[in-house]
Amino acid sequence: MKLRTKVILGALAGALLLGPFLVPVQSSGTLTNKEAAAQLWQGRSKFVEILDHEVHYVEAGDPNSDRLILLAHGFGASAFSYKAVLAPLAAHGHVIAYDRAAFGFTERPATWSGVNPYSSQGQLEVINALVDKFGSDKEVFLVGHSAGGALAAGYALEHQEKLKGLVLFAPAVYGSGGAPQWLNWIFDIPQLDHLGPLAVSSIASSGLEILDRSYNDPKQITEETLKGYTAPLQIIGWERAFWEFNKSPRALDVAERLSEITIKTLVITGDNDLIVPTDNSIRLAGELPSAELVVIEQTGHLPNEENPKEFATAIIRYIETQE
Repeated sequence: MKLRTKVILGALAGALLLGPFLVPVQSSGTLTNKEAAAQLWQGRSKFVEILDHEVHYVEAGDPNSDRLILLAHGFGASAFSYKAVLAPLAAHGHVIAYDRAAFGFTERPATWSGVNPYSSQGQLEVINALVDKFGSDKEVFLVGHSAGGALAAGYALEHQEKLKGLVLFAPAVYGSGGAPQWLNWIFDIPQLDHLGPLAVSSIASSGLEILDRSYNDPKQITEETLKGYTAPLQIIGWERAFWEFNKSPRALDVAERLSEITIKTLVITGDNDLIVPTDNSIRLAGELPSAELVVIEQTGHLPNEENPKEFATAIIRYIETQE
C-alpha cells in the first residue's frame, strides 16, 4: 500500500474515532431539578433518596391514613399528569405521585453504583422502596399509566403480597420498551455515548406532538398542561439522563406472565387511545385472571387529564369495593 493511501486511511480512521468528541454536547437546561420543581409545584415538591438519587414526589391526603395510593406516570410525563385527580383521590387515602427516573424533577444521575436507576429493574426497586416507606402496614393500591402501567404490572408479579389493588390504565404491556438487551453494548461505544444526548434532544419538540396524539380532543391541552410537560426540560443535564434512560434495559416480559397476577385489577382505557390502542387494554382485561374494565368515552391516552372526574370516580369505586 502506498504511503499516501496509508496516510489518507489513517486520517479517516482518526476522524471517525476522534471526530465525535470534537462535537460540543451541552445541555439546554439552566436550572437544577429542585429549582425547576419549585417553579412548577410552588412548594409542594418533596424528595426521598432511593438508589443513590433523590426521587421527586408530591403528596395529598392524610399521611396517617391506613391506605396508600401510589401513582406511577407514563413515558414523557411526570407526577404533574395526576394533578387534577390528587384531591379527589386524597379523600380516600394517602396519595403519592412520583417522578420516574429521567422524567419530571427526580434527580438525574450521570453515574451510579449498583442497580441502574433508569432500568426497569431500578424503577421496580424505586416502587418497592416507596411502598415500604409510605405503605408499611397499610392497604396499598398501585396505579400505573402506559409504560408506568407495565412497571406496575411488573411490580405486582414480584410483590403481589404487598398490594391490596392494582390499577392499570392505557398500560403498555404488549411489546417491550427500549432496545434489545444484547444490543446495549453499542450504546456504550464512547463516540456514540458522547453524541447520545444530542440524538435524543429532539424529544423537546416531538414530545409535544405525542401529547397532541394522546388527547381525543387536543383543544383541551391548556397552557398550564404545556408548562407542566416542558418544565422538566429546563433542568441541567436532562438530555444526558434521557439518553441513559433510552439505552438502559427495560424489557419486563409482563405479557407472558399475566396469569400470575391474581389480585383483582382495574383496567382503564379511553375509547380513542392512539398511543396504546384501546383494543390492547380490552385484550389485557380479558387475559388477566381477575379484572374489571372501564372504557371512558371521548377520551384518548390520558384519561387522568382529559376526563379526570370519570377517571377518579372509576378508581374510587374500585378502591372502596376491595374490602
